[in-house]
Amino acid sequence: MNDDDRVFKALADPTRRFLLDLLFARDGRTLTELESELEMTRFGVAKHLKVLEDADLVVTRRSGREKLHFLNPVPIRSIHDRWIDKYTERQAAALTELKEELEREP
Repeated sequence: MNDDDRVFKALADPTRRFLLDLLFARDGRTLTELESELEMTRFGVAKHLKVLEDADLVVTRRSGREKLHFLNPVPIRSIHDRWIDKYTERQAAALTELKEELEREP
């Protein structure tokens, strides 16, 4: 499985997207903090975090006895640049041309 496939697989699940939203709102959360936001077992949340880690969407650091989870937005940006941005470029150029044309008319 390549990196894009791992990211798409990770993003396909609403629970994992919710975890990413939580980390976006406040980075550096423990498993206990993340688990408290979901109606799911600690083991279930840990499994979702493992998928996110495998996709490099979440990185962890030890701080004393705690393991902190942090959002890594780089893979999402890469997906955006590769799969979304190129499809919107043509529409944005067309809107820019239309704006310029409308501004030229009296």
